[in-house]
Amino acid sequence: MLSGKVSLVTGASRGIGKAVAIKLASLGSDVAVVYHGNSEKAEETVRNIRESFGVKAIAYKADVSSYEETKELVKKIKEDFSHVDILVNNAGIVKDGLLAMMSEESFDSVIDTNLKGTFNMIRHVCPLMIRAKGGRIINISSVSAIIGNPGQANYSASKAGVIGLTKTAAKELAAKNITVNAVAPGFIKTDMTENIGEDNPLIQMIPLRRFGEVEEVAEAVAFLASSSYITGVVLKVDGGIAM
Repeated sequence: MLSGKVSLVTGASRGIGKAVAIKLASLGSDVAVVYHGNSEKAEETVRNIRESFGVKAIAYKADVSSYEETKELVKKIKEDFSHVDILVNNAGIVKDGLLAMMSEESFDSVIDTNLKGTFNMIRHVCPLMIRAKGGRIINISSVSAIIGNPGQANYSASKAGVIGLTKTAAKELAAKNITVNAVAPGFIKTDMTENIGEDNPLIQMIPLRRFGEVEEVAEAVAFLASSSYITGVVLKVDGGIAM
């Protein structure tokens, strides 16, 4: 389905990003695995992809919040793969805390990684897609952007910004045959949610009464990566919590 395509996935050493990278590889895409901290996990993902699916996969270390680092990152990926067909902006951090006590650093760092990082990657990748006359961009947002979540003013704001960025980019790039969509996961089983118990009141609000799996988010990303006539949408993968 994606044979001959090149996917660039940020935050791909673990969690949702890893699942997305593996899913796209399973459909035949070569994959640029971008990570920030854990090189061992990133290389493990690369080995998994190569051995399981026989496609090309390379790990790259970069801080997506840096405009210059992402510029150099995309330059390296272009040298190694020659083109980028699918960009998945998954890299993100959380620094939760109540708004009345949140530090400026906690707010700024989350905005810089989650929102500015998404902008940086789109900014540097979209010229490649424009020259190729097509591409797919999928940004990972969150249901926290839609319904809010106490203790996550910074995270919710960053992910709401991603939705606004998605819709504007979709309108700007549509004429170039580039679709831009967002996936908004709810409570998914990842390192970020491991401290949330099944008895948490928010969990009980989920109509399907369970956490989502990273593979279920990856399936939504793969669907959007394969679609040519869907753009500017926010696809919720949340068990119904934000319906």
